[in-house]
Amino acid sequence: MLEVKTFEVNPLTANCYIVSDESKAAVIIDPGMFAEEEWVEAEDYVSKNGLTVQHCLLTHSHFDHVMGCRFVERSWGLRPEGHPDDVDWYKLLNEQTEHFFHFAINIPEQPAYIKCHNDGALIDFGFHTLQVIHTPGHSKGGVCYYIENEKALFSGDTLFANSMGRTDLWGGDNTEMMQSLLRLTTLPDNTVVYPGHGPVTTIDKEKRWIQAVCRR
Repeated sequence: MLEVKTFEVNPLTANCYIVSDESKAAVIIDPGMFAEEEWVEAEDYVSKNGLTVQHCLLTHSHFDHVMGCRFVERSWGLRPEGHPDDVDWYKLLNEQTEHFFHFAINIPEQPAYIKCHNDGALIDFGFHTLQVIHTPGHSKGGVCYYIENEKALFSGDTLFANSMGRTDLWGGDNTEMMQSLLRLTTLPDNTVVYPGHGPVTTIDKEKRWIQAVCRR
């Protein structure tokens, strides 16, 4: 049985997920924690539940989803894993914040990727396997992580409840986004979607507007 803990982190209210199962193995997805109290909350959750965090997974490398990678390395000895097309943007976090806010935010240097995953890659933890679905559009290396036997999708900033990620940021492309969204509609309707921002939704709830927008 899958257990999904959501942490709403940093001023952009990004969703960070710690996903575990009955084996007590876990993965952390999009560690965007910026403040010390956010680090402590995540550490306390892992400790109190006796979890072993095995992977640090990025849906994409925009700054609000990766600012806690240094914390994850320090706490659990893990370096991030993501799609190779987002590696370069990951190295430019301060430039990202300056462009986004129009003033600089000093983000400490984060640890380099330990591994890159292309479309279709499988990542095991505990009794479960995540499948990497490459979904460019919000960023070149954007991915979703799908757990087929649980019908669970961690969609990053590709798909939100009643919305989609912006395509006017670093590496964004509207045509690619439409193609990625259509691909997600082929998943089972009862797939639960855990987005990078905002509330949980399902493929069934989002499919109609996606198909309408993509037909334009």
